[in-house]
Amino acid sequence: MARDVSDTTPIGARSELVEWIASGEKPRESWRLGTEHEKVPFYRADLSPVPYDGGRGIRALLDGMQERTGWAPIMEDGHPIGLADDGGGGAISLEPGGQFELSGAPLANLHDTARETAQHLADVKAVGEQLGIGFLTLGMSPLWTRGQTPVMPKARYRIMTNYMPKVGSLGLDMMYRTSTVQVNMDYASEADMVKKLRVSLALQPIATAIFANSPFTDGKPNGYLSMRSNIWLDTDRDRTGMMAFAFEEGFGYERYVDWALDVPMYFVKRDSTYHDVSGASFRDLFAGRLAQLPGERATRSDWANHVSTLFPEVRLKRYLEMRGADVGNLEHIVALSAFWTGLLYDDTALDGAWELVKAWSAEQRQQLRAEVPRQALKATIAGRSVQDVARDALALSRAGLQRRACLDEAGRDETRHLVYAEEIVASGRTQAERLLERYHGAWGGLVKPAFDENVF
Repeated sequence: MARDVSDTTPIGARSELVEWIASGEKPRESWRLGTEHEKVPFYRADLSPVPYDGGRGIRALLDGMQERTGWAPIMEDGHPIGLADDGGGGAISLEPGGQFELSGAPLANLHDTARETAQHLADVKAVGEQLGIGFLTLGMSPLWTRGQTPVMPKARYRIMTNYMPKVGSLGLDMMYRTSTVQVNMDYASEADMVKKLRVSLALQPIATAIFANSPFTDGKPNGYLSMRSNIWLDTDRDRTGMMAFAFEEGFGYERYVDWALDVPMYFVKRDSTYHDVSGASFRDLFAGRLAQLPGERATRSDWANHVSTLFPEVRLKRYLEMRGADVGNLEHIVALSAFWTGLLYDDTALDGAWELVKAWSAEQRQQLRAEVPRQALKATIAGRSVQDVARDALALSRAGLQRRACLDEAGRDETRHLVYAEEIVASGRTQAERLLERYHGAWGGLVKPAFDENVF
């Protein structure tokens, strides 16, 4: 998230929280997709991590990107912590360990997404080369320990760093050592949101399997194909997971709001100060009885910021965030967006996807979520392999993209952006498995070659 929301309008009733989410509804012609991806920077000379300060640090990288793009700096306590394209809607932000993130603008189609991502990568590579910095296309930092990983100067991250060990054993690894790719999708109504949320929650482990790309930690194989996904299984369980309640009768905006209200807060921001209220109840802030800030009442900013600290496999804000995939190269990033666009933005594909998953029980979905980080395409659900389910989901997505009929300047539709994922599923070998083959073969039991071969 590039920057926290600033809207001091007081919240007077629970209904306003529901209305805030409902205000995201858009007619089909206004639907857009926004692609976000993170990447781990490193010094090419010695493969060491990139700190914030110094003449060739993250701050210098941000300064170079500002000069190259003209985007406005986002500041905190005198430090640039991101950049914003106030005209186009995109932004650059820093994750806790220096992961460099592009939050893409809301775009009409996958061709635009591919162009945006390619342009960003060209910019960041050009600036990075001047500083001797490269960027990994892996879902987890493969070499450095958590203690060797730098820390970015953002107050919300300091609060989260102190809180994470209280609520799970792997939250700090999530913060400092993982990299993801996400796509944000619109909905037309509450019913449309519910259907899309249920389908995407059920299929999120399928996407995790297809895009598994984090098999190394601390310089060796970690026993998983998506260690990033496994880490989320023991990261602050109050705010993570498969949200089984979303499949219950009557689920909608109100039920999600009630869940969010019961998730403990991390912070409350007043002016430029982040107040650590970790573990406190938003309901107390809403009622003006928060012990850490007596008399303070919730504002729209507080609600928007709180919702941004919820981390289920699919997150509902004023759009839906698909959160299950490891980052990878350019084709990998755009293919993730293609997968979900084909499924969720075509009614026939969405209906087909619901038929594919509707009979799965909450227990089956949770078991799948637990197995996929280690087994990926070889995991099973309801007597079928994930590879088979992925093949069906990809076929639905391809047909949905064909019906969208969004053509590029060469007359090609969006299905070309799905080919990367289709080839993985057809082969039955994830990118993580291919990396492990390299590790045990040509790389000679070392992960350092990844810093040459798996870079943007």
